[in-house]
Amino acid sequence: VQLVESGGGLVQAGGSLRLSCAWSGIQTTNYRPGWYRQAPGQQRELVAQFMHGGTVVYSNSVKGRFTISVDNLKDTVDLQMNSLKPEDTGVYYCHAISAPYEFWGQGTQVTVSS
Repeated sequence: VQLVESGGGLVQAGGSLRLSCAWSGIQTTNYRPGWYRQAPGQQRELVAQFMHGGTVVYSNSVKGRFTISVDNLKDTVDLQMNSLKPEDTGVYYCHAISAPYEFWGQGTQVTVSS
């Protein structure tokens, strides 16, 4: 199983980035996708996560600015990030879960300059 993120980089505050995660070995129809992030010196935290039934939970800090989407034909999961802030800086991880199994990508760096 592999989850491979792409699309990270350096952007100015107020800008946008789109992260993508390509899944192999598992299918987006069988696992619930999500995105997490980890800022320097901080614990990994939820950004967006599909729940049972298809609803999405967003962190309060990104609600209204970030959107998670899934392409079940391509087995890809994207995270559109708008109105980026310096506090959005961190390593962003793709996540897949179908209890008791879960998988993580290797992470992609997002840096937002002020």
